[in-house]
Amino acid sequence: MRLLIVEDDPHIAELLRDGLGEDGHATDVAPTAAIGAELAQLFPYSLLILDVMLPEGIDAGYVLGRQLRAAGLVTPILYLTARGTVADRVQGLDAGGDDYLLKPFDFTELSARVRALLRRASGNAQNTLSLPGGWVMDLAGRELYRAGVRVDLARREFGLLELLALHPGRVFTRDEIIDRLWGGEAGVEPKLIDVYVSIIRRKTDDALISTLRGTGYRLGGDG
Repeated sequence: MRLLIVEDDPHIAELLRDGLGEDGHATDVAPTAAIGAELAQLFPYSLLILDVMLPEGIDAGYVLGRQLRAAGLVTPILYLTARGTVADRVQGLDAGGDDYLLKPFDFTELSARVRALLRRASGNAQNTLSLPGGWVMDLAGRELYRAGVRVDLARREFGLLELLALHPGRVFTRDEIIDRLWGGEAGVEPKLIDVYVSIIRRKTDDALISTLRGTGYRLGGDG
């Protein structure tokens, strides 16, 4: 998934970017609320992680959340802040937040909360997804298996399949997949997606991902 991090502390931003990258997510970082607002309305992010105290003010993250919700944005928002009173948490939830995590934080907890918000946004309540052909995807363990046999997928292979699995029935173009998994990195050619799909099919079977000629890819179904 492609995530937006609005955080003015470069060390925390780097920690989040590296950790979420290891989890298979592409990330963009905005150091101010103003830049965050611009990016959030330009790109189809799957999740926003907002600091509360930003250069624009001590409540800038809350203000940003309210602005985005008023503009019709339904993307899940996770507030990440050192302000931990009950009043602060209530304010964050009232400001459009879906979850609230205090600094300092354990990254494993943040990672779990991110997974939970992404599952909730896609309508899935479980960490495991049942895929066509008897395949099972474990989002927490980042594993794919069938009949107890595990298949090793590289980070972006798993990320591509996860994207399709979380949106069953939806067709993703190659450019959309690049945008979600590579986060706007330069030099990623659409043909690379075809290569990843071929690798996934070789490791699993042809029924797991369908090709919609001239359009893109979707989970299962007839190609």
